[in-house]
Amino acid sequence: MSLPAEKTRYTPQQYLALERKAAYKSEYHEGYIYAMSWASREHNLIAGNFYATLHAQLRDRPCEAYMGDMRVRVSATGLYTYPDVVVVCGQPQFEDSELDSLLNPTLIVEVLSDSTEAYDRGVKFKHYRRLESLREYVLVSQDKVLVERFARQGDEWLLAEFSRLEDVLRLASIGCEAPLREIYAKIEFTDAAESADPIPNPRPQK
Repeated sequence: MSLPAEKTRYTPQQYLALERKAAYKSEYHEGYIYAMSWASREHNLIAGNFYATLHAQLRDRPCEAYMGDMRVRVSATGLYTYPDVVVVCGQPQFEDSELDSLLNPTLIVEVLSDSTEAYDRGVKFKHYRRLESLREYVLVSQDKVLVERFARQGDEWLLAEFSRLEDVLRLASIGCEAPLREIYAKIEFTDAAESADPIPNPRPQK
């Protein structure tokens, strides 16, 4: 999360009123509005590829996939944010009749960038873990082939890494598969960035 756009404090209702008229997206937390940074070509391609892969598999199932513009509210902490890809299975729940602030995501995907990686891995994930509905959280690197999946197991989150284009990411929470070759379609890497050392066994994170 970047510095607030200004030092004025707003209520959630004031933020939503402004956000619904704004020409750009902003996050909100504890009274402050935070302008979101622009995404790179690679970021947009990866997010679009991931969304398209999931959307095709969910078309005839009771799940909905959203890309980029679906705001998520973490009710327990008051954070409003925009995941790169979000999926809800079952009846979606929204904050109000505008149907633009989702309360019960099942899966969240974030594409990492230099400016957001620490936030997505740390503070933001801490917020997301307060979502009782959330079953899986996926981080996708854009400068190398690396996808990290955190799956909720009771009070722990188990981490598995996928670092080869031949790998297939299986998302049990929504019953979908995402081949890394599809996620990284049209993305070019240097030879050194094409692979990373995978973690052989899932490890817990609370």
